[in-house]
Amino acid sequence: MDVMGDKATLLETGRFVQPADFSESTGDLSQPMDRDETGEAAEEARQRMAAQAGDVEAMSVLGALLLRRGDLDGAEPHLRAATAAGDRAAANNLGVLLHQRGYADDAAGWWRIAAVAGSAAAAHALGRHHRERGDEPAAEYWLRQSAEQGHALGAYALADLLEHRGDGGAEQWMRIAAERGHREAAYRLARALDRRLAECAVGDDDGAGAEAEQWYRQAAARGHRRAALHLGAILERRGALKEAGRWYLTSAKDGEARAACALGFLLRDAGDTESAAVWWLRAAQDGDGNAANALGALHAERGESQTAERWYRAAMDAGDDNGAYNLGLLCAEQGRTAQAEQWYRRAAYAGHREAANALAILLLQGGDTAGAEPWFSKAAEAGSVDAAFNLGILFAGRGEEAVALRWYERAAAAGHTEAALQVGIARLRDGDEAGAERHLRCAAGGGSAEAAYRLATVLDARRPPVPAHSLGEPVHEEKSECEEWYERAASQGHRRAQVRVGMLAAARGDVVEAARWYREAAEAGSRNGAFNLGLLLAREGSEPEAAVWWARAADAGHGRAALRLALVYARRGELAEGQRWADRAVVLGPAEVSERAARLRDALSEELSA
Repeated sequence: MDVMGDKATLLETGRFVQPADFSESTGDLSQPMDRDETGEAAEEARQRMAAQAGDVEAMSVLGALLLRRGDLDGAEPHLRAATAAGDRAAANNLGVLLHQRGYADDAAGWWRIAAVAGSAAAAHALGRHHRERGDEPAAEYWLRQSAEQGHALGAYALADLLEHRGDGGAEQWMRIAAERGHREAAYRLARALDRRLAECAVGDDDGAGAEAEQWYRQAAARGHRRAALHLGAILERRGALKEAGRWYLTSAKDGEARAACALGFLLRDAGDTESAAVWWLRAAQDGDGNAANALGALHAERGESQTAERWYRAAMDAGDDNGAYNLGLLCAEQGRTAQAEQWYRRAAYAGHREAANALAILLLQGGDTAGAEPWFSKAAEAGSVDAAFNLGILFAGRGEEAVALRWYERAAAAGHTEAALQVGIARLRDGDEAGAERHLRCAAGGGSAEAAYRLATVLDARRPPVPAHSLGEPVHEEKSECEEWYERAASQGHRRAQVRVGMLAAARGDVVEAARWYREAAEAGSRNGAFNLGLLLAREGSEPEAAVWWARAADAGHGRAALRLALVYARRGELAEGQRWADRAVVLGPAEVSERAARLRDALSEELSA
């Protein structure tokens, strides 16, 4: 290798080309960067004339222009001539040229000379060269030289090396590189902040979330497609859907399949299914399993089961276990139980917890309780809330209440509404009213009508007696909490709650409201609702209509309704019909009703035989 001018001469030139840059994501050598990428023929001609006249700087610039163009043969003599004259920029670019020709060691020699002469870019290239060869101490030395001189790529490469070794100083250099405009550094810094945020307790992020968003935004603005994807996800969670959609679109257009998939879901939620399908198709064709599943579900909803199956299989091929699970669901809907079991098993063996739960349900429906239990357990241990609840049902069916309660509690702790109801019922049974109320509130808040009704009964039992009112008397009284829960259950179709709301309205003197709720309950099959509606109608003077509702209640097994009918027919003089209903009341009870009905029946019998 030719010997260059001394170090002082090199440092005095002050002319240095940005070197052998490394790709942000792959670490491969890219094209060198000159002072200004003019690319103009006139500029090249001017530099060539100056170089021919012996201008060292022109030789260096011309060599860089030709190198960038890919004309290695044309560039080399100019770069060598400028290097021999002491131009460190030329030395750096000569190293790039030799690296591109495959002479990595020769390239490193020229980079070393330029780096010793003060070139931050050459120090970066030399550091990367040593790292590729496994010499990490040398790599760190030269990368640190580059980074400390303010070279963004050097700072990034040093941060990458330190992070690989688990050195705590990595973040400092990653931040420096990001601040100097390195987009991959900005992205990786944001990802590190995101991971830290995930490890923090809620509300204890020290501003990491906002800072992560800032760096994602900076990287995305510089064209980093994965940063644009993450920024879109942050904005979507915040509810800024329009801006999220713009970043998803930017990322998707740059080829990020996950962004195309996310954009599809955003469009679907906005009601634009056709546009969503376009982006899902694009993402699925790029190998995104989630998008393939979404397409499968879309075609399944349209009844296009063959096309749906094809996309679910594509999802499986992309490594998405949801594809097998969805195929199982599709086959189960079509009554193809054997195939459904096959697909559920495939997904379950791959660790899909909901597939394991579905498989257990399928086995249970087929009578294979012993085969179902291990799959329920596997799904529950993997975090399936439904499987934990199903295990509770399974053990409760065997009479193992204590084990069942443990599974119900586990599911309830994860927010399962029906499990919370079962825990609440168990607490009531054990006399733990406070624990019962807590779980019943959770279940009622989750939409369980039965939980709302039972919670109302707990609260109702604590209420002081309410003063009686005459029917029809206007009352202006705020509803209690228990009545609000009764009404919530009643509005969800809970028949006993409807009857109770009617009773409370009647107690307030609100006949119209009472009649409305009694009628709703009665029409839904409540015998108590029918009986109470009959009482209300009778008091209002509509005994014939009352008799109709009492008959409905009595036919459903309501003893008091049968007794009321017996009395109605006895007053009308229809003794035989009255006796028939009295007999019915004796059978239905309860004891007090049976006793009164028996006396009435005997009296009617004597009257008939007289």
